[in-house]
Amino acid sequence: MRFSRLIRHITTTRWSTRRYFSTPVRDAIEKAIGECEALHGGEIRLVVETAFDLPELWRGLPARQRALQLFGQFGVWDTANNNGVLIYVLMADRGVEIIADRGISSFVGPHEWQAVCRQMEQHYRAGRFREGSIAGIEGVGTLIGRHFPGRAASDNELPNQPVLL
Repeated sequence: MRFSRLIRHITTTRWSTRRYFSTPVRDAIEKAIGECEALHGGEIRLVVETAFDLPELWRGLPARQRALQLFGQFGVWDTANNNGVLIYVLMADRGVEIIADRGISSFVGPHEWQAVCRQMEQHYRAGRFREGSIAGIEGVGTLIGRHFPGRAASDNELPNQPVLL
């Protein structure tokens, strides 16, 4: 376990996450997801986790593994066309992971998802959480839209509200 990571996770508070992702920011994110999903046949969930607890840090839990856990926990895998995408933000690490279901991941390569992650992380490092989140949603939407264009209004299978953990 790296000492610097331990300190970041201990000192990053839920209060700071709620300050960066205030109600107006969360409302803008929810709106962006709704508008984006209206243009394609995929589903997007955004989950923001403040920090890991000590047991996860001790085990050296990677952010990607945690994102995979949450992908299942929030049912992002359970869409009719297997085209759900989870955007996972770990505030303590200022890291972003994107997990895509098999229906979309067979079309979009890891380097394309990573480009969206890096763009979001640049915004977050500059303190632009609203802009970074919306840029990520739009980036994911563009990638989904290439392969799953169009959507019926009744196709919304997952909630659009961001989740703060």
